[in-house]
Amino acid sequence: MISDFKGNKTQLPSKLCQQCGKPMTWRKAWAKNWEQVKYCSERCRRQPRTTPS
Repeated sequence: MISDFKGNKTQLPSKLCQQCGKPMTWRKAWAKNWEQVKYCSERCRRQPRTTPS
């Protein structure tokens, strides 16, 4: 999947943060658990979930 990465970040997988909705692109640190990644940052993970009005 990522082994053919040659510096073009547009080819990396991405998803939206469940808290803030910002797009997150794949990071090497998330390689082993990309399916479980839900939040873009520790701040979003700690913040209580807000319900849309």
